[in-house]
Amino acid sequence: MSLFRDDGIVLRTQKLGEADRIITLLTRGHGRVRAVARGVRRTKSKFGSRLEPFSHVDVQFFARGSELVGRGLPLCTQSELIAPYGSGIVIDYARYTAGTAMLETAERFTDHEGEPAVQQYLLLVGGLRTLAAGEHDPHLVLDAFLLRSLAVNGYAPSFTDCAKCGMPGPNRFFSVGAGGVICGDCRVPGSVVPSSEAVTLLGALLTGDWATADACEPRHAREGSGLVAAYLQWHLERGLRSLRYVEK
Repeated sequence: MSLFRDDGIVLRTQKLGEADRIITLLTRGHGRVRAVARGVRRTKSKFGSRLEPFSHVDVQFFARGSELVGRGLPLCTQSELIAPYGSGIVIDYARYTAGTAMLETAERFTDHEGEPAVQQYLLLVGGLRTLAAGEHDPHLVLDAFLLRSLAVNGYAPSFTDCAKCGMPGPNRFFSVGAGGVICGDCRVPGSVVPSSEAVTLLGALLTGDWATADACEPRHAREGSGLVAAYLQWHLERGLRSLRYVEK
């Protein structure tokens, strides 16, 4: 029997029995982890209130054997709240739906339990912190998170040089299958011609240029979101269920 300690973001919870829950977390040191939290659904449980989606927590696990992720689910025996991001997210529908899509994305990109995914973890912490603070439009925060998640997982789109031949931009066409913007010579069937403002916005979100992103017009933001959703669906091979609830 071994004790493990790590900090993580609660991605989702599932009921187990009459008073327990299965908690899914994205942790700093162990990647995605599922654990059983006993008694957290009881009314008087202070422990349970810390293990809600969006919460950033310091957690202690009790597992059989020398590995945290093994044959059975470990027990979550203790948790300390680091940051209650949920309190700033659930009060606003746009923030809540964007945050839910971020949690689902993080889980989809960490499909192997127990494998560290530090960059994805740090992206999620930063994204939820920004979302909870209300510093930027929730839809822009979500698109920035989606683009950067794609990038750290090896699917970074190009918004300047041609994704196929490397021809310096700006380039006119965009193809999700080709990897972003492409030149006229590399144009493939199914390519679209987005506005230059939408492409500039997506490049700004990917690099963290918030001055440019915050100045965009809503119509260009909506156009950019459509491109991000299509690009994400292509690489995940299916769309995010939570994206349908995000108002554009």
